[in-house]
Amino acid sequence: MKDFKNEDALVLLSGGQDSTTCLYWAKQHFKAVQALCISYGQRHSQEVKVAQHIAEMAAVPFQLLDAGIISQLAPNSLTDLSMRMDEDKPADSYPNTFVPGRNMIFLTLAAATAYAKGIRHLVTGVSEADYSGYPDCRDTFIRSLNTSLNLAMDKQFIVHTPLMWRNKEEVWQLSDELGVFDIVRNETLTCYNGIIADGCGHCPSCKLRKKGLEAYLKKKSTLVEAGKI
Repeated sequence: MKDFKNEDALVLLSGGQDSTTCLYWAKQHFKAVQALCISYGQRHSQEVKVAQHIAEMAAVPFQLLDAGIISQLAPNSLTDLSMRMDEDKPADSYPNTFVPGRNMIFLTLAAATAYAKGIRHLVTGVSEADYSGYPDCRDTFIRSLNTSLNLAMDKQFIVHTPLMWRNKEEVWQLSDELGVFDIVRNETLTCYNGIIADGCGHCPSCKLRKKGLEAYLKKKSTLVEAGKI
């Protein structure tokens, strides 16, 4: 990665495993980091509180934006409590945890916020390697939106996606390499049902997180036994 140690970055922070790992990744690669959290009518307000707490632990400025209009758009189980959440990805469609337009809106708001602050680096935790099939987590989408944001604001933004090609096992490994494994494991909120740390255990997000954690701990144990770390 090119050295950006003399520049600032704005990180989209939800308080989950991925965005928290990205926050600490950004602290290692940029001069200064700010966190932006977006409230969009999600199932639990706990997410915002967790994000703010993590920003405080990381000693970075925290800003909250309200994008509640997202909850009034296409139906999805993350903003509509009357919908039963899909626990597995349907064979012929996206899971109903997909919030149409969310990442596009989030990054547009982040870019506008960064524009006002004189920041050109945006960091988001989307991943194409290990996700629930959401189209707005794909690398092609991010690259396309990056170009559109630059054209719309006449600014040379760079959208960084440090997790794009990492599966959940590798995300856990990155958090360990950054020295924040315990923070990510015990303080983050990934669970769609609003339970911190290991979560409910059965929502799609928890399943993905647990599978990756178990794989990473097994890999690390094997390396320790072999004397390689």
